[in-house]
Amino acid sequence: MSQILDIAPLRSFVAVADTGGFQRAATSLHLSQAAVSQHVRKLETATGATLVERHGRGSRLTTDGERLLAQARRLLALHDETLRSFGREAGGPELSVVIGSTEHAAAQLLPYLSEQLAITMPDHRIRFRLDRGTKLRESLQEGRVDLALLLGATDDLRATPVGNLQLTWYAAPSWRRPAAPAPIPVVAFDQPCALRTRALETLAENAVPAMVNAEAIQLAGVQAAVGAGLGVALMATLGQTPEGLTPRPDLPTPKPLPLAVWSREGLSAHTSAPIAEALRHLLAQQYPKAADLREVPAVQYARGA
Repeated sequence: MSQILDIAPLRSFVAVADTGGFQRAATSLHLSQAAVSQHVRKLETATGATLVERHGRGSRLTTDGERLLAQARRLLALHDETLRSFGREAGGPELSVVIGSTEHAAAQLLPYLSEQLAITMPDHRIRFRLDRGTKLRESLQEGRVDLALLLGATDDLRATPVGNLQLTWYAAPSWRRPAAPAPIPVVAFDQPCALRTRALETLAENAVPAMVNAEAIQLAGVQAAVGAGLGVALMATLGQTPEGLTPRPDLPTPKPLPLAVWSREGLSAHTSAPIAEALRHLLAQQYPKAADLREVPAVQYARGA
């Protein structure tokens, strides 16, 4: 008896590969877990091979599954392209990927990332969540976020380094640096925060006395306090000066902060790889020297923003 590879089971199979589990695939496709399991079993019957096996709390593809995955993506792409050529939308639901980011990385990175993923992952609905680094780690652990863009060096296996973010001191145009030995007033995010730590460490390492003069929980609050002349702040802006502020190159030059893409447990590399590569490309363009990941120290991440 001849066998058939139907489109719906192929979509479910690709979703299992991309999300790392049957339940997550079912959620992303708005199907029941039983329906997704049935679809995969149908493909296994058609191919005569085991395609998916359990791995921890999730699932992973077998060698045969990896081989089918490449063909499944081609079949789905051709199927959808054919429908679009007739002015029809593809019938399959989009896969959903939730990307978390701290505000430091969001303003400059997310517009570019969203544009690139629309090209490289057209079958995925990309959603973004902005939050503090500690909250994003909790969301990753609980499965509410699939990937997170986090600052700080790490040797955690869930993190893929993508490059370094250069940091710049900013102040209000009218701000004047106090004469020594008066401390430099600093505007900082609430603890824990990698930028706050790097700002104070940079000044301390250069024997510049400092004090935290204002604190905020959001980027808008930090920029407002700096604009009001309450002090200086260290920010990652990819060279784009925030409105109403001015760079302060007279302050000690800070070391860049590594940026990494963290993946939740069970997430397929087929989903995380395009996102990491898009960010790596952007940072290599912005900071060609800082993009050399061999210069990033493999030390445990200090909890922060």
